[in-house]
Order: sequence, then C-alpha cells, then structure tokens
Amino acid sequence: DGTKFATGGQGEDSGKVVIWNMAPVLREEDERNENIPKLLCQMDNHLACVNCVRWSNNGLYLASGGDDKLVMVWKRAAFIGPSTVFGSSSKLANVEQWRCVMILRNHTGDVMDVAWSPHDVWLASCSVDNTIVIWNARKFPEIVMTLKGHTGLVKGLTWDPVGKYIASQADDRSLKVWRTMDWQLETNITKPFSECGGTTHVLRLSWSPDGQYLVSAHAMNNSGPTAQIIERDGWKTNMDFVGHRKAVTVVKFNPKIFKKKQKNGSTPKPSCPYCCCAVGSKDRSLSVWLTSLKRPLVVIHDLFDKSIMDITWTLNGLGLLVCSMDGTVAFLDFSQDELGDPLNEEEKNAIHQNIYGKSLAITMESQLSSTIIENPEMLKYQQERQGNQNPDGAQGIGPENQTPKLTNVLNGESLEDIRKNLLKKQVETRTADGRRRITPLCIAQLDTGGTAAVNSIGMKSNLLLTSASKIEPMKALDSRFTERSKATPGVTSVPLTIGITPLDRVKDSSSVKEPKGKDETSSDSEDKTMVKSMAKRKGEMEGAEVVEKRKKGRPRKDAKMMPFPQVTFLLSKDKEPSRLTTPIAVLKLPTPSIQKSFSTQVSTDGVTYLEVENEVSMVFGSRLSQLKWSREGREWDALLPSRIIIAAGSSDVVAVACEDRTLSVFTACGRRLIPSIILPVPMSALHCSGHFVMALTASAMLSVWDVQKQTALVKNESLNPILSGTDATVSQSFLTQQGVAVVSLSNGKTYCFNSSLETWNLIADKQDSLVQCTDFRNCMSAQDALGSMGPLALTQGRNLSAGRLASRLSSTPHHLQQGMTLAFLEKQLSSALILLSASEYRHWLLIYARFLVNEGYELRLRELCRDLLGPVHKSSSSSWEPTVLGLRKRDLLTEVLPVIGQNLRFQRLFTEYQDQLELLRLK
Repeated sequence: DGTKFATGGQGEDSGKVVIWNMAPVLREEDERNENIPKLLCQMDNHLACVNCVRWSNNGLYLASGGDDKLVMVWKRAAFIGPSTVFGSSSKLANVEQWRCVMILRNHTGDVMDVAWSPHDVWLASCSVDNTIVIWNARKFPEIVMTLKGHTGLVKGLTWDPVGKYIASQADDRSLKVWRTMDWQLETNITKPFSECGGTTHVLRLSWSPDGQYLVSAHAMNNSGPTAQIIERDGWKTNMDFVGHRKAVTVVKFNPKIFKKKQKNGSTPKPSCPYCCCAVGSKDRSLSVWLTSLKRPLVVIHDLFDKSIMDITWTLNGLGLLVCSMDGTVAFLDFSQDELGDPLNEEEKNAIHQNIYGKSLAITMESQLSSTIIENPEMLKYQQERQGNQNPDGAQGIGPENQTPKLTNVLNGESLEDIRKNLLKKQVETRTADGRRRITPLCIAQLDTGGTAAVNSIGMKSNLLLTSASKIEPMKALDSRFTERSKATPGVTSVPLTIGITPLDRVKDSSSVKEPKGKDETSSDSEDKTMVKSMAKRKGEMEGAEVVEKRKKGRPRKDAKMMPFPQVTFLLSKDKEPSRLTTPIAVLKLPTPSIQKSFSTQVSTDGVTYLEVENEVSMVFGSRLSQLKWSREGREWDALLPSRIIIAAGSSDVVAVACEDRTLSVFTACGRRLIPSIILPVPMSALHCSGHFVMALTASAMLSVWDVQKQTALVKNESLNPILSGTDATVSQSFLTQQGVAVVSLSNGKTYCFNSSLETWNLIADKQDSLVQCTDFRNCMSAQDALGSMGPLALTQGRNLSAGRLASRLSSTPHHLQQGMTLAFLEKQLSSALILLSASEYRHWLLIYARFLVNEGYELRLRELCRDLLGPVHKSSSSSWEPTVLGLRKRDLLTEVLPVIGQNLRFQRLFTEYQDQLELLRLK
C-alpha cells in the first residue's frame, strides 16, 4: 500500500533484512517528527549477505534470498510490544514484529534473485549453482520443478504478467525463457550477449506490464553496453536501450501503464498507451525511459558511489526507490505531468480485452483446461485417427506432440493471430545511426505489485489494489500442511494451480482452506472461515496470527511449534440416566472469534470484496453491523442487527452468519433471498459456491442448501461417522461448484457427503498405501495433465507424483503393484463420480483405459466399452443412462477407442466397437 519498503544486504556479522517506514522518506515533517519511526523491523536471521528481497503480490509475505543458500519467507506477527535486536542499543526497538515462517533449503550456492509469480502461485529462486527452483507457494516447502540448463551463475528472474513464462539471465551469456505449462525451455537467446565480457553482481531483467516486452540487463551492441529489448512475438531482438557507459545491472518496469497527460482545456486527443522503465548500471547512473519517446525521459549521473543493485517502483507508479552497493537507497518522485496518467482498471481491462480476448488475469488453469482450448486439439486427434486406420499407427500421433500449441488458442482466436494484427499497428522509427526503434504498443497489464532490494529493495503492495492478489498463496505456510510423501524434484507433473477451470473450478470457495491455498487474500479472514483447532488468546491483536496455534496434519518434525489444544470429544454422562448406557460423544468444533472489522475476497474472482464493519452505529440500544460488497467500482451494503462472525460469497450469492445465530443470504446484487435462517448452534465454517450455501456448525453438523431452488441438499448431517474413534479435527472444508460438501480432517483423510446415497464417502487419504505404490505415469499423456484440476485434485494434492515415483524405486513385485494401481485408478474414478467432477472423471477414465490397454486387462476393458456404448437397440427394460456427469458416454468411447487401437492384442475389440459406433452414427 506504499507505506513501507524492505531492503536486504550485509549486516555486521549476518545478512540483514530491514523493513522501513515510507512516511519519513516522503515527507520532511515526518522525518523531523521523533514519534514517527523510520525503521519498522530488522531481521538478522540470514547467516550471510542478503541478495534479494521481494514482497508477494498480495503484500502479505516477504521473501529474501542470500549467500547462505537459503530463501526465507517472512510474515508480520501480532504486535507483542517493542523488542530489541539482541546486543543492540535500546534505540533500535522493532516497531513491527516480522517472523520467518518458512526456510526454503535446496540451492547449493548463493541465492541471487527471487520472484513471485502473478497470483503468488509459485515462488522462483535462482542461484550461482546454475539452477532455478520453482517452489509451490501454496504448499511450501514443496518444489514444483528445478530448471536446469544454464551453464553459468543465474543472476536474475522475471515472470511474465500472465504467468505463462518465466525468464532467467545468467553469466553464461544467455537469457532463457521457460514455459510454466510444462517447465520446458521456450527459447534460448544468446546473440545480444555474445560480446559481454566482465561480470556484474546481478542481472535483474524485467517484463513489461503489458506482457509484450522482456528487457534484459547486461547486453552489448557494437561493443557498447545496452539493455536488450526482446519482443514476446517471436522473441525478436531488434531494439535496445542505449547510453550507459558500463554494464546494465538492473531493469525494472513501472507496474502502471500510462497515457499522455491532457493539457487543461484542450480537447483530449486519443493517445497510444505506453509503458515506463527504469534502468540502472555499473556506471552509477540511472535512466528512465517511456516507450513513447525515443530518448530517455531522464538520466541521473553519479547517483551513488558504487554500482546500482536494485530498483523498485511504488505501487502508484510515481515513486522510484533505487539501492546501491555503497549501502545507500535513493528515492525519486515523479509527477503525473512527467510520466502521464496511469490507466485505471477499466482502461487496462479494455486493453487486455483487445489483445487477449479477456482480462489478463488468466491463471494457469483457465488457460490450460478450458474446453475452448481442448476441443480443436481433440478434434485434430480424431481426424488423424480416422485418416490413419492402422490401429497401431496411432502411437505416433499422441497429443504429446501438440501440447505447446494447446495453450495458444483463446476464445477461438490464436494469440499469434491477435499479436500479428497488433503488430501491424506498430509505429517504427529509425534513429540517426539507422537502428530500428519501435514505439511499444501497450498490450495488457497485471499489477504484479511491488518487488523488493541495499542489494535489493521492494515496495509493499496493497491488498485491495493489486488485481494479482487473488488468492492467498501461503495458507499452507501458516498452517504447516504436511504430506508424508515428499515432493520429489524431477517428477514433472503440471503444477496443480487451483482456480479458474471453466469446467470444474471449485468455484467460489472463498474460503477453501487447503494445501493449494485457494482462499481469500485478506489475512483477517483467514481464521474465521475455517474450522480449526486453535487457542483463542485474548492478547491476539490480529486474527491472522492465530494461525501459528492452529495445526493441520501432524506436527512436522523440523518445525518447533507451540503446543496447541486439540479438539477432542467431550464424553459427557447425562445428568438424568439416559436410555443409552454408553456416554454420548459431544462434538465441538471451534468457532471464529468476533472481530471489529474484516474483509474477504469472494471466490476466484480477484476483484470482488466483502467488507464487514461490526457495530457501525447504535439505534434504539441495538448495535448495527454493516456488510459491504464491492466489485470493480460497483458496490452495495446491508445492515444487520447483530455482529457478523463469518461472511462468504460466490458469483451468485453472499451468505452472512451473525452472533445471534442467524444466517442471511443475499443475491450478488444485494437483494435478500430468504428470511434469516435460525441455526441451533453457532457457526464454525461457511462456504458459498454458485447458488449453494454450506454451513458447518460448532456441534459438527453439516447442511447444504440450494438457495435458488430453496431446497436442502444436505440436512443437519452429523460428522460423527467420520470423526468417531479418531482424535482428528476438521482441518478444512469447502463446497464444490456442483454443491458437494467436502471435509478434510487433520489425519489426512478427506470425505464428501453424497446426498443421493446419504453417506459419507472417503475420497482421499494422504496415508493410503495404494497411492504410494501406484505407477500410472506411463498412462498419462501431456494433455491429461490439463484435465486433472478440480475438487479431487484439490483434496489429494500432489502426493500422487510422489507415489508414482516411489513405486519405481520400491521392490514391490509387478503383479502386486499392477493390482494396487488398478485399485487406485478405480477409486479415483468413483471419487470423481461422487464429487460430480466431470473433467476429473474424464481425466481418470482415459488414464484408466490406457492402463487397462497397457497391462492387457481384456475383461475390464470390455466391460468399460460395453457401458460406454450402451444398448444398440432401444428396449424398455434397459436402465442404461446415455450420459455421465453431463458427458455423453458414446463421446467418451470415441476418445477411448484410439487408446485401445494402440495395442494390437485388442484389434478385434477395437474394430467391434468402432463398427458399433459407426452403425449408431448412421442411424
């Protein structure tokens, strides 16, 4: 929010991270005022010099990397009163408490740069060990991938604003761009760097906020140092920023996109939006460029005594902090007259709309598993299949070969086409020496918030401002999710980022609490939306800090945690002798504590907020509380006569639970849908998804309502069946898009309530030995990885990949392992079915079919095909359903057949069903 910035560097005997107050930097009177602290907190945990500090996009976390080979993640702790750094004078009291919540150990050399991806899905770190590690920011310390390929020290990282690529620059005179879809190398750029001699301490490259340009640090042109501009379109390298006398060390794009400032009274001329970029060099000077001008806007010479190390812009795009190797930080303030008018959200979105067909907040999933993308791909597979009737020839044309093209189609138009059209509009000019200069067209922008640096500097970005703050990434970090299976480096599987899959997003679980960390950004609401075991301590100032006391899963050995009360069964003998002689188990789930105010982010939609203000005013002795809903400038509010404990929302409804045990439900436009529901006991967790509302009460009773049809899907079901006999408590709960309630326990088991069977069904178990020993890796195509997102994947997390690896190393005999894999795959199929998750059902069905084909299970394969084909002749006695979860079974069969055709053993089966389908088609 622009109130503080962080620096990292060398302390007296350790690496040092300092969080500073921005006010004394901005205003002279605040600097003179003794009561306004300059230094907010100093952290000396790093064992050696800190090379980089970066705020997460939602501003809740700070990551730092240093020469001690460690990456540390920091979070603000509740105020515990001023503390002093050990051994220092009392003047250095810490005003704020920041604590290290996670230490990431993997690099074998100094960590040079760290970078959060858009939406804080991943955290990347690079090192002098020549590697880049991608950490799963929602389940630290899990490693998603280690990128190897550089042959020199990697000294800089930058994500593109869409989260589709990450670029790295190293001492090996190359800049590499990696795809996040499969973590493979997209392009390797070496030409502009071939002349580069001498080394720089850092190479901080930067991606423009519209995603169109990637600017490298150190490059050479005619033996002069430059910053190379690389166009996203075709990775062309025709332009550069020239003028520094020594190597460029750092480039940083302004998070804003600007348009020309209109003169007063003149009629506004439509001007092309442009970006702004700051470049720092070893020559101790700083230049600021606007892509609408041929020359730099300003060059400041000899700003420092030594090389410039890092640059960060303030979130409003008008301030610039620069730090140097000489231990100092400079602040530069620009006016809007100088830079221009920053575009507002709507104008920015309009630009996104023009280029990408929709807002750039496309996360991984919506890019990958939207049906729009898959269909042409499937179609192509089918056409090739028809054109290649030799059943065994199908092997050469697996979808693997086409994956890269997969993501490039959006709304029926390929990104390439969109770009080409745009490039036609580009303005090209030539400089006096004949070099091309292109005025960059602004394409689209996602505020990736501030980053961080006197080796590194970062500006904290505001929770409610960044569009990127969609999901709070690090719930896992607080809640210490533990999985028995270690994430194994080297096991590639497309990362399960959770979010916007059109097919099957766990929509609107504004408070899904689970490893993937899909939930709201507001830290205050963390502790209220979730069933948790926690100690309510009167001294807690911020709700968020209760987190430390709340545990999910088993305590990790390495995390020395505070003791915490487990929620256990209270066995109570009734006062009057009851008919039951056995004691009755009273289940008690914790309820959120009441806060004066809090805000919640609704669902996967990064721009919708619910704000709660308790006791806004007194009327006739009763206290009124206010609920405020805002989305992109539209807002409404509602007054309630009791203090609000939990608020949750989806794209269709908003539900609010109050202290007087009432539950109110409103439409997304603020109209009350039903009179207050009276709950028998206080609420423990509340979730909305679509038109469904789920309530979990303190007495461990679950209800789910469809408020549109005004019916109860689940009626006061007790959690007794799944909790009895264990000392587990509920660690998270959520509601799927189809209105299925999912509850995970602290013992690693996850259940869903099936309203048609009226049973609790076990859908995931972290300790399941079947999972550990299954091996279906060879049955997965690159395309499958895209369909595996949804409620089942959410609950199982990534322990599947570990299981698949374990099996290869274990000495399990083949037939046993084969049986376990079969059992596991059938379990996955039935779980997807009971969760009503269509995309996951199709995903596991295809893997299951491939497994049956590879291992030669003819009977099961026949049974599967028979069920998918159904009776060829209509008869009244048949109970066959033509669809499953809205998917047509015969369409699924057409997808399974090419798989069967790949094994010559099943030629007869293949032709038999191929002919049957053909007959049905002709009918």
